[in-house]
Amino acid sequence: MRNEMQIQFSALSQNESFARVTVAAFIAQLDPTMDELTEIKTVVSEAVTNAIIHGYEQNPAGIVYISVTIDDDMIDLIIRDNGVGIADIEEARQPLFTTKPDLERSGMGFTIMENFMDKLEVESHPGSGTTIRLIKYVTKKKALCN
Repeated sequence: MRNEMQIQFSALSQNESFARVTVAAFIAQLDPTMDELTEIKTVVSEAVTNAIIHGYEQNPAGIVYISVTIDDDMIDLIIRDNGVGIADIEEARQPLFTTKPDLERSGMGFTIMENFMDKLEVESHPGSGTTIRLIKYVTKKKALCN
């Protein structure tokens, strides 16, 4: 079965938890394991926080866009901003790389996303924003037999 949802919200840090919970509630229909649910919530947090802090440089006038498509056991998650973009995607994907060390950013956002999802795609152009596409295949729980 295919199902889709889209949301958009202001680039405010307090909206990160809204995004995480909303996506988790939507994908709950797949009955993911607790680990899978935690991983997806973490990935949403990372991507949304990146859009707010790096994409819009904490300008609340920016809008973060999320779309989620469920297709059988696959979750296709897209998080997009129209912010400043990423000058060097390969450099940004390196563990511990951050452009905001003064904000105590760990530089592990892309590494976490890559480790928790089955596929990560990043498209970005300076001055026109960033789109993160994340794909995860949810494990089908096996019925317990007595």
